[in-house]
Amino acid sequence: MALQISATNPEHPALLLDLPWDLPLEEWPDEYLVPLPRGISRHVVRYSRAGDEVIAVKELAERPALREYELLRDLDRIGIPAVDPLAVVTGRTDADGAPLESVLITRHLGGSMPYRSMFETTMRPATMHRLMDALAVLLVRLHLAGFAWGDCSLSNTLFRRDAGAYAAYLVDAETGDLHPRLSSGQREYDLDLARVNISGELLDLEASGALHPSVDPVEFGMEICARYRGLWDELTRTSVYPAGKYHYIERRIRRLNDLGFDVAEMQIEHASNGDTVTFVPKVVDAGHHQRQLLRLTGLDTEENQARRLLNDLESWMATQDDYAPGDPLGARPEVLAHRWVREVFRPTVRAVPPELRGSVDPAEIYHQLLEHRWYLSERAQHDIGIETAVEDYIKNILPKARKTLQPTAE
Repeated sequence: MALQISATNPEHPALLLDLPWDLPLEEWPDEYLVPLPRGISRHVVRYSRAGDEVIAVKELAERPALREYELLRDLDRIGIPAVDPLAVVTGRTDADGAPLESVLITRHLGGSMPYRSMFETTMRPATMHRLMDALAVLLVRLHLAGFAWGDCSLSNTLFRRDAGAYAAYLVDAETGDLHPRLSSGQREYDLDLARVNISGELLDLEASGALHPSVDPVEFGMEICARYRGLWDELTRTSVYPAGKYHYIERRIRRLNDLGFDVAEMQIEHASNGDTVTFVPKVVDAGHHQRQLLRLTGLDTEENQARRLLNDLESWMATQDDYAPGDPLGARPEVLAHRWVREVFRPTVRAVPPELRGSVDPAEIYHQLLEHRWYLSERAQHDIGIETAVEDYIKNILPKARKTLQPTAE
């Protein structure tokens, strides 16, 4: 069989042809590899480069490779946080003509970390709670979209910093299935697998001495269940309110917005006696603050980053002379938002040298600068200004934190 490359972008096959497809992935020379930390996988995985992009190359049989490729494309179409599928390479043979396994190629998720590399230094329990929150949100989003993961675990997830929290991305969709809707049994099966897998992964870390002594692996495995069920209930439960109390419905929607979700479709029914109103969110979409920030500024960020940047944007707009809500002669929010990007956000981020910024994205850098300004202002008992905060951050914080801001080589 001739070598075949099926790709999402017509430019990728030409960029991929130069890679040594006639060698098993384990035998690829160092000149083709990018030294990034890898998680545990049942398959051989290596990072390489295609043009200007870093790619993850996973070796597996042809049928599951093609299936996972299509599943990842489906997840991308419905807006689920997962790695981007780029190509599948089939028909590989070695120099003697013996067949080699196919490979699935995905785009490396910049600024992301597998959980094991995060435990190279003992992780505090508070940080682990934030990981559980991120994984619970990811699992809920998958289930709302009708995707049964079949192997939810820390190993099959990548984490990115998100304004003091983390955002979780699905890495391995090999065992997944997409349905119009999941049953309670399908969701509970996924949740039970997550509990068992996470407890087992943490027990491995405990055995290697990489787990904080106060962390109970079994309790943390149970925690994902509690956090998942609490979020699922908030997003899907039916509410019954007294007739005429429509502000209760608005309050419920705002609470969902605060959690980072929009109610795209709802069902409201009046009781036959007219005494009560039943409200059910029918379609719930994640990314409320992401969409709001993208609409106003064109910045594409994680959800918590968007929330933080929107707060800063609103505070800045209130200081502008031409900001007059409701005044037709005042500047529109979109105009002010683009001015904020041009005059505040971009100059602030560009003041941080790229060599110190590492792989951290601009929105996360800006969030960290805001945090540092708050800390310095609290210490000084007055607002020290963003310029002073940037100078102090570059001089005293970034040089010490550089190793943690950049992925370490394996």
